[in-house]
Amino acid sequence: MLPRRAAQPLGRARRLALRGVAFQALLLVVLAGAWPPAVAATQDPSPASSASAAVASHAQPTARAVCPPAAPGHMSCLSLVRTDVAPLARSAVGPLFMPSGFGPSELLLAYALPNAASGAGSGITVAIVDYTDLPSAESDLAAYRTQFGLSPCTTASGCFRKIDEHGGTTYPISDPLGWGVEIDLDIQMVSAICPNCHILLVEASSNLVTDLGTAVNTAISQGAVVVSNSYGGPEFVGESAADSSYFNHPGLAITASSGDSGYGVQFPAASPHVTSVGGTSLAAAGNARGWAETAWSGAGSGCSTLEAKPAWQADTSCALRTVADVSAVADIGTPVAVYSAAAGGWIQAGGTSVAAPIIAGVYALAGTPTPGTYPSSYLYAQSSLLNDVTSGSNGSCGGIYLCNAAVGFDGPTGLGTPNGVGAFISPMLPGAPSSVTGIAGNTTVAVSWHAAAGKGHPITGYTVTSTPGAKTCTTTGTLSCTVSGLTNGTSYTFRVTAANSVGTGPASAPSAAVIPAGVPGAPTGVGATPADGSAVVSWSAPASNGGRAITGYTVTSSPLGKTCTTAGALSCTVLGLTNGTPYTFTVEATNSIGTGPASAPSSSVTPITLAGATYVTVSPNRLVDSRIGTGLASGLSANHAKT
Repeated sequence: MLPRRAAQPLGRARRLALRGVAFQALLLVVLAGAWPPAVAATQDPSPASSASAAVASHAQPTARAVCPPAAPGHMSCLSLVRTDVAPLARSAVGPLFMPSGFGPSELLLAYALPNAASGAGSGITVAIVDYTDLPSAESDLAAYRTQFGLSPCTTASGCFRKIDEHGGTTYPISDPLGWGVEIDLDIQMVSAICPNCHILLVEASSNLVTDLGTAVNTAISQGAVVVSNSYGGPEFVGESAADSSYFNHPGLAITASSGDSGYGVQFPAASPHVTSVGGTSLAAAGNARGWAETAWSGAGSGCSTLEAKPAWQADTSCALRTVADVSAVADIGTPVAVYSAAAGGWIQAGGTSVAAPIIAGVYALAGTPTPGTYPSSYLYAQSSLLNDVTSGSNGSCGGIYLCNAAVGFDGPTGLGTPNGVGAFISPMLPGAPSSVTGIAGNTTVAVSWHAAAGKGHPITGYTVTSTPGAKTCTTTGTLSCTVSGLTNGTSYTFRVTAANSVGTGPASAPSAAVIPAGVPGAPTGVGATPADGSAVVSWSAPASNGGRAITGYTVTSSPLGKTCTTAGALSCTVLGLTNGTPYTFTVEATNSIGTGPASAPSSSVTPITLAGATYVTVSPNRLVDSRIGTGLASGLSANHAKT
């Protein structure tokens, strides 16, 4: 994880610095002999003081939307520009007189983000997707970065690139005072937050979602790790297909502005695959953080009518996708400074078009997302690492959180605003459990293992899966469970996975093979043949040996409990019976696990004595009278073998 920089209050040093800047600006004017008329008429107090007043009073300056509203299937950019103050020429500003509106240093301080010296964001490409061409994009970016002391980001250095929606240089028409202002705002906000990032500007051929979506796909194919989309339009039938085609890119961070018209939902912010970015009013404050935020009245929010709720959202008043996920400054009353040569120089801008590239920059500072994950889910797993915005509203929704800031999650501000990059870093999945073993039972195996590493998030459960058969057992944290429903005599191995609040981690190495087994079933077809003081009993093997070879049988008489045993043969002679007494016999089979249930009893037989007979056992089921010519057949049971 990148080192987090704690938010700092203004403090005495910052107040003195601001006073010093003001004094030097006044001195410059005195030495010049006159206050420039345009400056005198247009410039506001410092960003911190004007922002504080705006948050306290909720007063809104006069502003215009840069782009007109969009029809369904079309997108409108979501920038606002102040019209009650004139643009400030580039020549009118400098190190001693900064343009009005928040600049990079204020934004980094407000959101406790690492600066360029930290190296954060190096090598990460952030793509900006917009409609129309802005020929002055690179030179406007140079003016912004120069003014705020950021290192150059040029085509020549490889830091800045501009392509069309197909990756070429056939740029669309130019609209410098419309979408062109949006382009300037987007690339400059990414620069403010992540000055080490590379910037890829992808210009779509139209404001149709198909062209803008194609530009998103092209940006990703060109190596962008983060894509910012500062536009939106009404939800429309078929948007789910567009969502799947253009905005479903697991392992990449895609941000989308929530809208500038207050309570209500727009696409693509409604996509469950993007990070939907709402807006706040931001001002310096005397609290521990040094800054205060409220929900901006213009931020979009609400419940989608078409898009499914992502698994990581759990709010209860919206069955479908809830907008937004997170937020940043957007109020035109607490604006950011933007340079647009076409607009006349330095302007003050707002709208959730400010917030989306800010959040895109924060994702870039956090590093490359984990493959296969949706970065918006990171925020829900680590919401305690955000600044919770708890006051403000963007409309009427029956008093619930969908349009009112609240403790925890709400529509206008989502889970809150950045407080360092911690919430934007991919939370770690748990590691793999180890030392998996199994103990065989009767159609079961008791599996145990050593704990997995939670990697910053407590383990919430384990799942054991058999091979073959995919039989499972689960626990809520204990390190053993029993897999049932297995087939005795079949060899199984077992793997274990651990889960935490982020998801399910990799599977363990397989256990050694384990063969479940039980005692044998009951023998069948038991029959008996009586003899003098004995009986020969025979049977058939049980249908199941319990998964182990049968090692022997035991025959038991009733009454008397006289027995005979074999090492596997299917008959034996029970001796010591009383002639004239009827007997039945049961048989049990034994394997290495134990002795199984007794068979059903045989039919009753009665041993007898034949006068003068002498019997010799010649096999387990055959008796021979040693006398010759005594007519012994007449004295034997019909079921008895004859000689």
